[in-house]
Amino acid sequence: MNNREEKFMRSSARWIAVACTALFTTCASAQGWPERAIRLIVPYAPGGNIDITARAIQSGLGELLGQSIIVDNRTGAGGTIGSDLAAKAPADGYTILVGSSGTLTVAPSLYPRNPYHPVRDFAPVSFVSTVPLVVEVHPSVPAKSIRELIGMAKARPEKLSMASAGTGTSNHLAAEMFQSMAGVRFTHIPYKGSGLALVELMGGQVDLMFDQLSSSASYIQAGRLRALAVTTEKRAAILPDVPTVAESGVPGFEASTFTGLVVPAGTPRDIINKLHAATVKVLARQAVKDRFASFGAESFSSTPEQLGEFIRKDYAKWTKVVKDANIRVE
Repeated sequence: MNNREEKFMRSSARWIAVACTALFTTCASAQGWPERAIRLIVPYAPGGNIDITARAIQSGLGELLGQSIIVDNRTGAGGTIGSDLAAKAPADGYTILVGSSGTLTVAPSLYPRNPYHPVRDFAPVSFVSTVPLVVEVHPSVPAKSIRELIGMAKARPEKLSMASAGTGTSNHLAAEMFQSMAGVRFTHIPYKGSGLALVELMGGQVDLMFDQLSSSASYIQAGRLRALAVTTEKRAAILPDVPTVAESGVPGFEASTFTGLVVPAGTPRDIINKLHAATVKVLARQAVKDRFASFGAESFSSTPEQLGEFIRKDYAKWTKVVKDANIRVE
């Protein structure tokens, strides 16, 4: 063996050793996971639908995984700040994002320079729930139905103020779609999260809001807000007397919010499988199902592949809606 061959062999051996060490480390971390607390990122403020969803599964996941699950609310930019933080976190299973329509399919379709891609930058784990949105007004607003709301808005263009959880969130985009289909315009007032928007709506500082039923149901039932319609194709079981938007004068209108767990792309499949198994078990518990049903949500699990396929299709759907309706945000 000449000197050149000897150097090549030594160099190759070093690279093989490095690769094997990296592979061993990855496998070892997957086998031992989790060995410390896990961060569950909620990219919205406390009190909203995604925050409620996270806390409904928090203790169950912690129990099954044997580690603390810490809910980390990272607000701003319609959920994209927290989601981008999750996308760029180490792919080691210690950062999980409670993803949703707003962050995984709406924002990426709305913003050309969104800092992350919903398919490329995340690995899906499982669906968690789906929930209708509800069109609600402060009790002082005279409208008792969607038709009356539309009549008021047409008589006084841009005089009715509409709160949202932030520019570019799913409830904002659903409201934009409603305005386009109904031929009305509201004055949009964005807040940093659904919780803050609801406080202002109940205080009478704004007139109406499109919100996830999960975060508004208790206030509607207490009479602090008036529900005019739900945005799904079917009426919500928790509000059986409230009609859908489609049957209230805007045919074809439909919108809802899904939530699902995703992790940074590149997370070892062994870790995803463990997290998926724990999620399935938590969502199968009757107490958890009842908890979701109490605020108008339907909980269910899925395979990672099913969630991934849904995200791809929903992203394509909202991209088309944004383009066809020429929806633009600041």
